[in-house]
Amino acid sequence: MSFNTQLYCRLPKSVELIQDYNTLESFPRPNSECRSALYSPNGKYFGYTQPNEVVIINTSTGSILLKIELSDVFDIEFSPNGTYLCMWCKPVLVNKESGVWNKNVKIFNIANTKIIMEWSNKHQNGWKPQFTSNENFFVKGTFNNKEIEFFDITNANNLQSIGSPKFKFKTEQPFQSFKISPGLNPSIAIFLPEANGKPANISIYNLPNFNQPVCSKNFFKAEKCVLQWNSLGTALLGLASTDHDTTNKSYYGETNLYLLGIAGSYNSRINLTKPGPIHDITWSPTAREFSVIYGYMPSETSFFDARGNLIHSLPTLPRNTILYSPHGKYILVAGFGNLQGTVDIYDRQDKFKKIVSFEAANTSVCKWSPDGRYILTATTSPRLRVDNGLKIWHYSGKLIYFKDYQELYSINWRPQKIDEFPAIGRNDIIPESHESAKDFLAKKAALVNSAVKKPSGAYRPPHARNSNSTTEEKTTSLYQRELAASVGQPAKNGFTPRVRSVVGAPPPVVKETKSAAKNRKKREAKAAKDTETPPPVEIEQTPINEATNKLSTMDVGSVVGGVSSIEDKRIRSLLKKLRAIETLKMKQASGESLEETQISKINKEEEIVKELESLGWSE
Repeated sequence: MSFNTQLYCRLPKSVELIQDYNTLESFPRPNSECRSALYSPNGKYFGYTQPNEVVIINTSTGSILLKIELSDVFDIEFSPNGTYLCMWCKPVLVNKESGVWNKNVKIFNIANTKIIMEWSNKHQNGWKPQFTSNENFFVKGTFNNKEIEFFDITNANNLQSIGSPKFKFKTEQPFQSFKISPGLNPSIAIFLPEANGKPANISIYNLPNFNQPVCSKNFFKAEKCVLQWNSLGTALLGLASTDHDTTNKSYYGETNLYLLGIAGSYNSRINLTKPGPIHDITWSPTAREFSVIYGYMPSETSFFDARGNLIHSLPTLPRNTILYSPHGKYILVAGFGNLQGTVDIYDRQDKFKKIVSFEAANTSVCKWSPDGRYILTATTSPRLRVDNGLKIWHYSGKLIYFKDYQELYSINWRPQKIDEFPAIGRNDIIPESHESAKDFLAKKAALVNSAVKKPSGAYRPPHARNSNSTTEEKTTSLYQRELAASVGQPAKNGFTPRVRSVVGAPPPVVKETKSAAKNRKKREAKAAKDTETPPPVEIEQTPINEATNKLSTMDVGSVVGGVSSIEDKRIRSLLKKLRAIETLKMKQASGESLEETQISKINKEEEIVKELESLGWSE
């Protein structure tokens, strides 16, 4: 058993997994920047873009099938059976006065290597045409979103070009989205947002009968809607949302879920028990049930049948992603994005029994393998620009393969039908982990062990970490250290701070401010009253010792809470300006040209000197 996975780094390449995990040497790698690369839905072809061409590879032989010489192709899309390749090129304004753009959307017929149709669409969002499952028709909307056109493409081998549409459908107001159903009898679902007081509407029509909708649903609070058909095309889920929450309970707006069915023409709103946004919805591959993750975190995960009846609910946990395996046997429920990355695997055929839980942190891509036995998780750029890489897990929770990349942009399995693989049995052998997975787990375990063995103790501030003792007597507060720094005293922990001084200037005369003197007298009066002793005689300030450039330990009047006086701060500020003026004068003497603002600074030198002398400073 083997299957391929496609990895996009700076350039795409294919890797054969499960057997040897090596890069496919037969895969022709591109030489230049690749903007888009993907498999066809049936896995028959693989295409990627180059600056001046689009390359299509036959995956069965691994060789280049053909090259389409076309410049500036930014996005590509295959039809369901890989018969047609749709390309979106760079839009170019041909005529600015008339507003005519070039025909940048092209449909290429791989069967006869011809471009059969092209039109203009300057917006990359929503440019892709939709095909029916049998590829008899393809559908596209017009530029004003008021008309849907259906084109007949039944005879692909002899189809040289497409003319006018086979039939059209016009809507009363601009539609926001539409979706063609899978299956042999295709239908189309059209969503019209609410406008001018009219409610929003989802209508389903059988092709090509547009006289009467098979099923329709009107509702409010819907500016956008994501339409999702089940695999048989018999039921539709509509996830309606608004950008603004009228109740002001959610920053992300409001979301509601609606169910419409063709068989029986039923429609209903799915009643969810917990308030909050809807994080994810998905249909089971069997088309008989769907699941919803909703509510404020921790969220609820519930399962409903095709009629909207509740089947089962999982325990309340912080989860936002749910994926069925291709055969519908296993269900993956995970919390990615801003959550921790916990992945739970449940057995749907064994009454939703949990099989295993494992951690896949920083996951931005998560997909089941085509055979339903393995899970791919990857961290890609630009979602995250660090720790880019992939992991392959067995559904039992065992890590099978690991590979890291400097930059990983996209990753995907090669599509294959589930019928090509044997059914999963109880006696299936779990494969042995690759050496890359073993090394990754060993490094992870070593990091965990080192974190556990790291000694931990009481927190100590940075200034007390070099002390030999941890007693309370050795520790000091920031206030005490600042106060000691202002008077030149050593702190209790033995650290003697540097007294700040101006180079070339004598120490400033410490003057006690009025507020400091007033507060000091209050404290002395209160202390004298408590001890019933006469108040101390006011001590005159002692002069500054010029030899040591330190303040007297008794002269603390100019310092309040370790902060210098206003006069001291002003002197330092003026001296700083004098140093800047001296620098400018040196530049002027060397012949360097000065700006007007710099010359005005030099002219203010005399004013600064006079102000310094008034504050008691002298050269």
